[in-house]
Amino acid sequence: MATQEWSTTDAQLLGRALRDFASSTHFPVVFGGYVHEGSVRITAVQGNRTRSLEGLVVQPGRGLGGRALAELRPRMTPDYAGSRHITHDYDGHVLGEGIAGLLAVPVIVDGQSRGMLYGGTWTETGVGDIAAAPGFRIAQELAAELRIREEVERRVAASTAPPPSPHAVDAAQLERLREGFAELRTIAAQVTDTQLRARLSALEHRLTDVSGGAPTVAADMAVSLAPRELDVLSHAGLGATNAEIAAALALKEGTVKSYLQSAMSKLDASTRYAAVARARSLGILP
Repeated sequence: MATQEWSTTDAQLLGRALRDFASSTHFPVVFGGYVHEGSVRITAVQGNRTRSLEGLVVQPGRGLGGRALAELRPRMTPDYAGSRHITHDYDGHVLGEGIAGLLAVPVIVDGQSRGMLYGGTWTETGVGDIAAAPGFRIAQELAAELRIREEVERRVAASTAPPPSPHAVDAAQLERLREGFAELRTIAAQVTDTQLRARLSALEHRLTDVSGGAPTVAADMAVSLAPRELDVLSHAGLGATNAEIAAALALKEGTVKSYLQSAMSKLDASTRYAAVARARSLGILP
């Protein structure tokens, strides 16, 4: 299990996930937190009647959440107080809130537990009447968001060194840089967080600068490509076919062709390769 510091944006993601968790499953009380130093720290609670759950730290293997954390799979009990399948280290917190039935769903990223979402009921019979499957989906969606964020953070960290001069980038390095740019465009298409999209955009500009892709034509001839036009053109610049671009971006081939034609028209290019060359001369692509 990974140890990680969590940002304000991560807290917002958790809060949104818990709201979706509550509305999708109809658990009256939901709570959760991320893994820190091997344990789950509860930092968000919604629908609670008391402050009993605040500050709860769940160790691997202990309690219902600890089992879910260690086993990397959801755990549920309709009778928390009477369950013989869990330890009762956290009865003071859970029973203090008045919870009778409990569901714990781990947030799993790359085979590791990174957080936990809980849903609780006030009666023992209530948990059996609630569909848990939507809760599993919410946990998976949160895991996907975290995976994307971690990849972005890794790329941002890798780009913090001062960029070399354009002449220091050889052909092999330039090709890898262009592959990274295309991959960033693919990631950006999946991101809904506006702050994260802005950071991705800034990183793309840095990659373009590193490549020596400063504009070489007059400013009044600059072209503005739509995000999807830039997406498909960045992959076309790597020699990808329409089918390969469609697979990478989860688009239909006909849609890819349409975006390429639109980009070619804006760039006044008769072929995709001419469009890529012109985009690079304008500093739009690395």
